[in-house]
Amino acid sequence: MRRTARLLSGAALAVAAAGLGSVPAYAADAGSLEVFPSSVVPGGQVSVNTTACGDTGTAAGDASAVGAGSFTLAPSTHKGNAIGQFRVPPSAQPGTYEIVATCAEDGKRITGDLVVTLTAPQQVHPRGSVKTGVGGALGPDPVQTAAGIAALAVAAAGGTWLLHRRARGDGI
Repeated sequence: MRRTARLLSGAALAVAAAGLGSVPAYAADAGSLEVFPSSVVPGGQVSVNTTACGDTGTAAGDASAVGAGSFTLAPSTHKGNAIGQFRVPPSAQPGTYEIVATCAEDGKRITGDLVVTLTAPQQVHPRGSVKTGVGGALGPDPVQTAAGIAALAVAAAGGTWLLHRRARGDGI
């Protein structure tokens, strides 16, 4: 019984190892086309970059799906990164568009998505005081502020009284 289990386990491991060895090497590092910002209003500027074209790779970009036409991706200051830009036409309609680039060296085709919206994403600006716990500001409540000042005044008066009494030699 044990011999059969070992034989089957060994066969299963051999098949799994053979299957993993046959996966193409480029599938693990296929690369992608990063689009920034991923959501833009018509008329906005878009940057794209990729590491899929190698260290000195360039690529031909195609944003004709959104109506922007072709653009070039050139090597950037970051090693192995190619970058390019295009402007979304003011007449672009809302929707999701596929942006394509083709590497010059090996012809590899990479894609990324661009979302065109009619409204720009709203930036959120912080308001109010920071809730940091002890050591932060008490906040805008005047009652809490008055209570804090009163506690400090009582502590200062008590400390002064104790120091004065000690200096006179009254037995503290």
